[in-house]
Amino acid sequence: MAFFRSLLFYPVFYGISAVLVVASLLAVLLGHQRLQRIVALWGAWHRWCVQHILGITIIQEGAVPDAPVLIAVKHESFFEAIDMPRLFAFPTVFAKRELFLIPGWGYSAKVYGLIPVARDKGAQALRQMIATAKLRVNEGRPLVIFPEGTRVEHGQEPPLQSGFAGIYKLLGLPVVPVAVNSGPLYHGLIKHPGTITYRVGETIPAGLPRGEIERRVHRAINALNTGCSVPDNGVPANA
Repeated sequence: MAFFRSLLFYPVFYGISAVLVVASLLAVLLGHQRLQRIVALWGAWHRWCVQHILGITIIQEGAVPDAPVLIAVKHESFFEAIDMPRLFAFPTVFAKRELFLIPGWGYSAKVYGLIPVARDKGAQALRQMIATAKLRVNEGRPLVIFPEGTRVEHGQEPPLQSGFAGIYKLLGLPVVPVAVNSGPLYHGLIKHPGTITYRVGETIPAGLPRGEIERRVHRAINALNTGCSVPDNGVPANA
C-alpha cells in the first residue's frame, strides 16, 4: 500500500507544484502579497497530499512564541523544508545556495525572502546573510535555520554547523529549537503512513556562549530520536 500511495503522491504533488512555480513567477509581477499567498498555498497543498495520499498524520507539541526569534529545526527529510510555509507565518528560511539555481523556483524563493547560505564564501557572505536576516526581522518575519546544515538520517546526531553560532551571536535573537521525526516515514523513495511529530523546545535566550547554545540546541532538536511515536499531549497540526 505504501508503494501505491507513493506512486500517486509524486505526480499529484509535484505536478501541481510545477503549476504553482509558474504562478509564483506571475505573482512576482503583481506584488509580494500575491507571491506570499502562492507560497502559502503550496505549503497547504503539500500538507493535503501528505495527509490524504500518504496517510501521514502531523502533530505539534508546543507553540513558537509570537516574537522575533531564530527557529532551529531538525532536518531529516524534504518534508519539513517544504512544510515551513505551512508551519510558520511568512517565514524566512536560511537555504543552501544551490537551491536558488533551480529554474523558476530559485527566483521566486529569492523574491519571497529566503536567504542563500554560501558556506564556502567566508566572512563577507556571513555579513551579507546577517544584513538580509535583520531586514526580515524588522519586517516581523520569523527566521528558520537547519543548524545541522543538511538532511541527516533519523537517529543520527551530527554536530551543528559552525556558522550557526555566528548567526546566533550576530543576530542577538532568542532561539526556539524544534525537533521533528520525519525521516522514517518521508525520507526515501517510498513514503510510509504514520505520524510525524514536531516538538517545540523551550526558548533559549540570546547572548549565551557558543558551547552552551550549541549544546542546548543540539539536545533539543534531537529530542525525538527515539522513534516515531504519538505523544499523549500532542496537538494536531493538520488543520
